Amino acid sequence: MKHASIGIDDMSLYIPKLYLDIEDLANERNIEYAKLHFGLGLTSMAVPDVHEDAATMAANAVADLIDKNNIDPSAIGRIYMGTESALDGAKPTATYVLEMLRDKYHEQYGSDCFLNCDVVDLTFACVGGVDALNNTLDWVAVDDERIGIVVTTDLAKYELGSTGEYTQGAGAIAMLVKRNPRLLAIRDHWGVATVGVHDFFKPKRTASKVQIIDEVLNLAGIKDINANEIIEKLDASLEVKGVLDVNEVNLTLQKETPVFDGQYSNLCYQERIRQAFDNFRKKAAGNGRFNGNQEHVVTEEWDRLIFHLPYAFHAKRIFPEIFMEEAKRSGTWPEIKASIEMDEPLMSEFADKEMFLKTKAQYLRLVSKTGHYKQFVAEKMEKGQRASREVGNMYACSIFLALMSSLEADYLEGSNLKNGLIGFFGYGSGSKSKVFEGKLQPGWKEVVAGFKVTEQLKKRTRIDYPTYEKLHSGKLEESVVTAGKEFNLSHIGKDGVVEGARYYAWTE
Repeated sequence: MKHASIGIDDMSLYIPKLYLDIEDLANERNIEYAKLHFGLGLTSMAVPDVHEDAATMAANAVADLIDKNNIDPSAIGRIYMGTESALDGAKPTATYVLEMLRDKYHEQYGSDCFLNCDVVDLTFACVGGVDALNNTLDWVAVDDERIGIVVTTDLAKYELGSTGEYTQGAGAIAMLVKRNPRLLAIRDHWGVATVGVHDFFKPKRTASKVQIIDEVLNLAGIKDINANEIIEKLDASLEVKGVLDVNEVNLTLQKETPVFDGQYSNLCYQERIRQAFDNFRKKAAGNGRFNGNQEHVVTEEWDRLIFHLPYAFHAKRIFPEIFMEEAKRSGTWPEIKASIEMDEPLMSEFADKEMFLKTKAQYLRLVSKTGHYKQFVAEKMEKGQRASREVGNMYACSIFLALMSSLEADYLEGSNLKNGLIGFFGYGSGSKSKVFEGKLQPGWKEVVAGFKVTEQLKKRTRIDYPTYEKLHSGKLEESVVTAGKEFNLSHIGKDGVVEGARYYAWTE
């Protein structure tokens, strides 16, 4: 990669056709709308329809990428997927995407058009798509003829009434990765920071048959039947005949919604990106960037900063510490510090670590309110927030939606990006951050003209709260909006060797 330009040639976005206005959710939950809209930057959330899932969204994004670039499918060496919304515990969701694409293109390119295409799912919460990109860039670097597609797809779903509900969103983004890209060349300096934590996760939950039966009996108001007696009536054979008539004492339940600690996750995000940024600085300097100076002010070189955004304003809330450290390196900190009516807290001044962290958080909030920081956000970060405001969290897609949002805004506003350097801060709970940088290519505006992010957002259908709740709980059997010129879930197998198998179709 040191001797070739490798990166993202083009990108395609798929957003569900439905959305819920955040004000409607705020009214239903008795939450002050201003807190969500002005405090977190939320306007609306994308909501998948009945016929949409992680596979259809990904396939639609990849198909758009193939069509607008006139790609022969047989030339695509791999489709690597970043997702935490997998549809199966063993079969990669990417295989469903592959078969949808084969069905769509087989008449034009032959039934074997995707036979030699490598596919796999990569999962590390919201950073899985960055992992897939990192891996595919390395793969492309080996051979001049290789082209690959990285696709991210996710449904950010939380329990109704939870503190994560208003950040929900969904969608997919596909990226064409190749040599001599027209959009963005990505340099081979990657900062990484990983620590195993439980800030957000989707565990395999277990429940015994007795627990399940007891709960049903209690709900039915039946008190004279013993759950153990019912269990004893189950067939003693090894044959599996139903949900309860299985060999295991405990049943495993997999939920779409996570277990999470919002405040702890914010702390993990903040710490990981700082550590990964420091690692990036050292690696880049070691490879000759910044004339080998590990104390170089990196963010001054970057025209735009792109983040994983759990909600639109998350990055600007989490970044003040790195901003402060960079300001100290640049020499601008004394001027900024003078405008803050509080002394910077030092750990040595506190006997209690928790009190120090609370005081430090208070100080960083004051940093974020300074004119210098607000100007920094407006110049380098704000444009990446715009699409997130309208879509919500897209998990693995979120950082790439921020990229598309920022570049489209710059294109529409005729911005002159002097250096064309972009810094990326990826994060995935569990937890890991990856920091890297890319350089815009001379033809970037031509590529961005085809993104159509704003156009897609304008074409969506607004739904009311009752419809949203039915979609969230799976009570609707028919789609709100009829599928048109897209992939859709047609049915799911119910019995025998096709139990749980998912079947898809292309609708003209």
